Amino acid sequence: MDSKNGNLIELRGVTKVYHRDRIEVPVLQGIDLAIREGEFVALMGPSGSGKSTLLNLIGGIDTPTSGEVRVAGESLGTLKSSRLASWRARHIGFIFQLYNLIPVLTAYQNVELPLLLTRLSSADRKKRVTFALGLVGLEGREKHFPRQLSGGEEQRVAIARAIVADPTLLVADEPTGDLDAKNAAEILLLLQRLNRELQKTILMVTHDPHAAERAQRTLHLDKGVLQP
Repeated sequence: MDSKNGNLIELRGVTKVYHRDRIEVPVLQGIDLAIREGEFVALMGPSGSGKSTLLNLIGGIDTPTSGEVRVAGESLGTLKSSRLASWRARHIGFIFQLYNLIPVLTAYQNVELPLLLTRLSSADRKKRVTFALGLVGLEGREKHFPRQLSGGEEQRVAIARAIVADPTLLVADEPTGDLDAKNAAEILLLLQRLNRELQKTILMVTHDPHAAERAQRTLHLDKGVLQP
């Protein structure tokens, strides 16, 4: 976190341009943004407005064309790819619309996966995985494979995997987009709990106004520009 002002995330004059053949495709234009530690923020906007690109910049998956992206005290554009990968593993938990679980691994093994990159002992890994699965309400489902779980349960496994390494920031890209209303409501309640009880900072992209209502603040992006 930037200790001077309490902001976990700061973007200044951020642009992102992709190149298709010789054509420049501007996706983000002059983004200025500050998110404080412990905030739950929703990001809304029509398809193609640049929401996922903005999420990828903040999560350290992509780099800006110009401007500065500072997250957890690091200016991400200045980090070499190996350093960026270790920074991401330490600070960012990703939650995706389509879960991205590995089908041949059990729920327990899927959640444990990020910890295999750390120096934690097997006993410490077990404690963390058990705690994360308990937090998302999946005690007793550790040995189930993704195909044996409902969509809502799969997303809970994905959230447990995102939080197991105790990241600084959770970034969620349409986390309820593939769920029915009941499961979506339960997942949003779980995100609210992670924000309130564990003080997790959450940035969530969503098309759903009902989902956005669960956040403390909503940002609107249109054609690559953050709306005032």
